Amino acid sequence: MKPPITVLLMGPTASGKSALALALARRFPVEIISADSAQVFRGMDIGTAKPDAPTRAAVPHHLIDILSPQESYSAGAFRRDALRLMGEIAARGRVPVVAGGTMLYFKALREGLSDLPGANAALRAEIDAEAARSGWPVLHAELARLDAETAARLAPNDAQRIQRALELVRLTGETLARNFARRPSAAQVRFVPVALLPGSRSLLHERIARRFDAMLRDGLVEELIALRARYRLHAGLPAMRCVGYRQVWEHLEGRLDHGAMREGAVAATRQLAKRQLTWLRAMPDVPAFDCLAPDLEARVLEHLEARLGR
Repeated sequence: MKPPITVLLMGPTASGKSALALALARRFPVEIISADSAQVFRGMDIGTAKPDAPTRAAVPHHLIDILSPQESYSAGAFRRDALRLMGEIAARGRVPVVAGGTMLYFKALREGLSDLPGANAALRAEIDAEAARSGWPVLHAELARLDAETAARLAPNDAQRIQRALELVRLTGETLARNFARRPSAAQVRFVPVALLPGSRSLLHERIARRFDAMLRDGLVEELIALRARYRLHAGLPAMRCVGYRQVWEHLEGRLDHGAMREGAVAATRQLAKRQLTWLRAMPDVPAFDCLAPDLEARVLEHLEARLGR
């Protein structure tokens, strides 16, 4: 008996993944598993483009609002949770659709994870002290010398990921890719992947700007003010390092005026999209569709109908 199918819907930010996932739900009996490292946090609704309550009532969504923004979530935790949910959804006779833009989550799901060393508090404190003295771009440059492949995927100020990558290199003497090469076999699942890639980078950039402006109109700044009042947050938390929230935090701290905050967030989101596209283009086995094409929905539905046998 063949293992059940899971659809993987991958794409950069603002590529229309959520809308397409809902279109699939109108055609197939699906449940959606979010592969978004920010949508796991409660209260972070506007800045993560989280599906609203009516949408989630109409189509089951999973791995949304499962943590407070004071907590953290990992690729390993996502893989464990997603595999469990995929089994439960398939047992209900429905199709799991994993949709999102956190590419490391998809890599973990498809390929498994190695038994990486755990966090080393002393080494992390040492790296943090170096960053305080010299800045994260200097440490990013060090990472580029030690692990060029990983550094190329990270922004120079991506503190959390630079710290972890340097930690692994210093602990193991090997690059992230070499560490992952020792991973165990992935679970026996039939994945049907779909990648959304923009036919025009400039048009995707326009979408990103329009979407962030809409978030500001919808109350993103006020959302973060409320979160800061409700939780004990600080700028170093993974939730507060998310694109958009990081820039709004700096605005609320008085380090950026409104215009600089908006421009910084749009620029950071474009950089995020660039990194996501780099991940996707390194997956040559994944069928790609132009996310800006007017017939995107029809083409993806036709593609999936043939594979799901419905």
